[in-house]
Amino acid sequence: MPEDVFRWIVSIGILLACASFVWQAVLLSIVYRAGKKAQESAKEAQGRFTPLLTHLEGILANTDKILEENRSRVAEITTQTLAITKAAREHAARIGELIDETNSRAKARIVQIDETVGQTVNQVEQATEAVKGAVLKPVKEVNGIVAGVKAAFNTYAQGGRHNSPDHVTQDEEMFI
Repeated sequence: MPEDVFRWIVSIGILLACASFVWQAVLLSIVYRAGKKAQESAKEAQGRFTPLLTHLEGILANTDKILEENRSRVAEITTQTLAITKAAREHAARIGELIDETNSRAKARIVQIDETVGQTVNQVEQATEAVKGAVLKPVKEVNGIVAGVKAAFNTYAQGGRHNSPDHVTQDEEMFI
């Protein structure tokens, strides 16, 4: 490679290195200014938040005092709440048992009542059949006697004449 070309290449490399250093210096300057602005903003924010933080510290101190003063009361309330909860659970369990027992007793009683009603209905049906038999049997007998007496009177009124076949058939149908 000729010497002129080599010098030009080295010169361009040196110029590029110089430009790079300048560019880094500019960037470093920009970053430095941004850091300064952030530091100023942080000091300003610290100035604004310091009274708030002081106030919060006071509130926290008061809260700690209140908690310390009422610690025994809070413990007592917690203990009583636990006792009430335990008693409520026990009562709820007892009520559940009573409801179950009442339900089973009611079911047993309903079955007993159903059986009693069924027996009563059967007895009423039997009594009805007995009354029907006791009343209807004599009524049928009386109807038969009345029909016989009626036939006798009809025969006597006709003067011993024989009845026509239609009349006889009608009389027979009445006895059937």
